[in-house]
Amino acid sequence: MTDTDTPSPWHPPPFIVLSVLAHLGAAAVWLWRPDLWAWSLGIVAADQAVLSLAGLWPRSRLLGPNWTALPRAAALRGEIAITLDDGPDPAITPAVLDLLDRHGAKATFFCIGERVLRHPELCRDIARRGHALGNHSHRHTPGFAASGWAGFTQELALAQAALTQATGCRPCFFRAPFGLRNPLLDPALARFGLTLASWTRRGFDTRERDPARVVRRLLRGLKAGDILLLHDGNAGRTAAGEPVVLAALPPLLDAIAAAGLRPVTLEEARR
Repeated sequence: MTDTDTPSPWHPPPFIVLSVLAHLGAAAVWLWRPDLWAWSLGIVAADQAVLSLAGLWPRSRLLGPNWTALPRAAALRGEIAITLDDGPDPAITPAVLDLLDRHGAKATFFCIGERVLRHPELCRDIARRGHALGNHSHRHTPGFAASGWAGFTQELALAQAALTQATGCRPCFFRAPFGLRNPLLDPALARFGLTLASWTRRGFDTRERDPARVVRRLLRGLKAGDILLLHDGNAGRTAAGEPVVLAALPPLLDAIAAAGLRPVTLEEARR
């Protein structure tokens, strides 16, 4: 985390440039040959469809930079990242922290701003134990991906302020709620110096009741450089009522250690 926001110049990715050119080209064709309006409309519709699909694909890089794995240098060092979303949760997060401590593992917690305001002491404890905190929006609503520039800016700003007030530092990574977004998110992220991070694979632990299945999903093809996704907020429960993440973490961390890999924060991986 950095002590101040560091805006980054926004450079539209090639796909966005092509999208703009496609719209301009369609308009030019319509002005030149109004009888070809159907072709112009088809070009615009096709482009909008691709833009929508890119926003619905959490691992897509078409709309801008997106960490789906750690940088090559981190992978060469044998590092992986464990990330936890939707917290902090006073019923689960402290136990997650204890498990990570026991295994000497570091993680990145993508926190919801409203929950940070309710439990700032938990965020301070996360940072004190050497973990990183990321911005996961302020309200985590299903409609986040449909936001405009003003909506994205407000969500990012409020969550950044909550996390900064709680820990004294500002996050440098952002994860979109449900992994969904639209083309206006990338320039908003640049304004706050935030990097979008998704994942290599996820455990689906918010709805899966069997911890063994969660662990198998996360370990399938495990290799250095992977980013794994779990949840310390909105956690699913086993048949016995135990949070799935608490049952899944010990065997997951044991397997990671047996593979000779080291869990680090996203910020450590960037160095």
